[in-house]
Amino acid sequence: MMKLVDFTEGQEATTANTSGDMLVATCLAAAAQGDDVALYDLGVVYSTGSHGVNCDLIEAHKWFNLAAAKGHEEASWCRADISEEMTAREIAEAQRRARQWLSENARRAA
Repeated sequence: MMKLVDFTEGQEATTANTSGDMLVATCLAAAAQGDDVALYDLGVVYSTGSHGVNCDLIEAHKWFNLAAAKGHEEASWCRADISEEMTAREIAEAQRRARQWLSENARRAA
């Protein structure tokens, strides 16, 4: 199960960016194994722009959507919250990306 870590004040930006890259890579690996918390954590990172990752609501929606589909209740609330700030076209793109990730992940698992 993945858990996001917070940085203390005073850490250098390069450390945060490196740690952010590692966090995303670790979450992606766990998500590929079906970890719904990792999917949710990716949504949090992209929706808040934390850990050196740029804020991207389309990516956030994608990850929250995937986590919600696996039964992560809080992810469905977060997805609904950010949907209010998105256009219908952005939501459609997020859903397309979620389907694409599922398809690619299924091929890798086979």
